[in-house]
Amino acid sequence: MTVLDVQGLTVRTAEGTVLVDNLSLTVGRGERLGLIGESGSGKSLTTLAVLGLLPRGITATGSVELAGTQIVGASEKQLTAVRGRDAAVVFQEPLTALDPLMRAGRQLAEPLRRRGLKGAALKQAVTDALEQVRLPEPDRIARSFPHEMSGGQRQRVALAMALACDPALLIADEPTTALDVSVQAEMLDLIDTLVRERDMAVVFVSHDLAVVARITDRAVVLRAGRAVEEGPVLDLVRAPGHAYTKSLVSSAQRLESALDLGGTR
Repeated sequence: MTVLDVQGLTVRTAEGTVLVDNLSLTVGRGERLGLIGESGSGKSLTTLAVLGLLPRGITATGSVELAGTQIVGASEKQLTAVRGRDAAVVFQEPLTALDPLMRAGRQLAEPLRRRGLKGAALKQAVTDALEQVRLPEPDRIARSFPHEMSGGQRQRVALAMALACDPALLIADEPTTALDVSVQAEMLDLIDTLVRERDMAVVFVSHDLAVVARITDRAVVLRAGRAVEEGPVLDLVRAPGHAYTKSLVSSAQRLESALDLGGTR
């Protein structure tokens, strides 16, 4: 079943500058797609277009169908219904993604209320969600403000919020970049486990081919807003066809530890 179907997506500024150029991709239930490229390649703009969150003055044309809803041209009411229910996102820096003036438990409760939970059932659901992302002392974390938690703890809270409504699609936009290497590995393992258990579709955004190789099945390589190559991750690693992909492979110092090149993910 196709969860996300993007056809001919073009993103432009108000002045007409093309930022994403005629991009097409599909992601089915249980599939993991990587979007890889350097800063400014159009990765994050693509994911923002999928969620209808493009900044003011930047517009999208083409088709973006998410779980049966056409995103391009949709009303804010339609987009609000889609976000969280059909798709959710984990951003790079949770300290800016989370409300600094709100305790973690209260923030996590917001999407859970959409599922009709309240009272004791809501409180228990918050605890369960924090436990599912392997946070020790979930009650203490629920009472904490973002600045009272480590970067890894904040990112786990953000992941719990994204998964709270069991969306069909998880968008992970550089979710481990701000974390140190050991915490990054734990976060990738956690995402891998949770999306596998839920049979979710995933779009994983990164500039790091080693990270994409570890977590995804297929990848689209973006350069200056255009897809220059796509295919199974192992094929792109073993036999990159485009010069830009070759440069990404040569610069990825952790590929051998990210996956067994003699096997499959």
